[in-house]
Amino acid sequence: MDVLSSRVMLHPTDLERSRRFYRDVLGLAVYRQFGPPDSPGTVFFLGSGFLEVSGQSPEPPGESSLQLWIQVRDVHAEHERLSAAGVTVLREPKLEFWGLIEMWIADPDGVRIVLVEIPADHPLRQDTRSFP
Repeated sequence: MDVLSSRVMLHPTDLERSRRFYRDVLGLAVYRQFGPPDSPGTVFFLGSGFLEVSGQSPEPPGESSLQLWIQVRDVHAEHERLSAAGVTVLREPKLEFWGLIEMWIADPDGVRIVLVEIPADHPLRQDTRSFP
């Protein structure tokens, strides 16, 4: 398979509420909008991929069926900012035994979002150019 592009597609129970959450609360940048002007689908930049929030679903996605993993520079600063904005914090920032600092939040439909900070001394931050 020769993958040229990809995105995660989310069909929320309330399109406008979810669009506001991802755009205004999380602060994801908009890549593009499409569809009818009164109810457009929105594609957000999501690091090395995209998140499309479009359409509508009669039921929210299951708590474990979809999760977003988002790396941030400072998970503690995001905890303060998002808590102040009323975001549902499922778990406060915690250093995991695998060395990442993780915080779990939920979007308006209960989709779990893992915010991750990779400490400077973690192997994911090592320069891999010296490896064969």
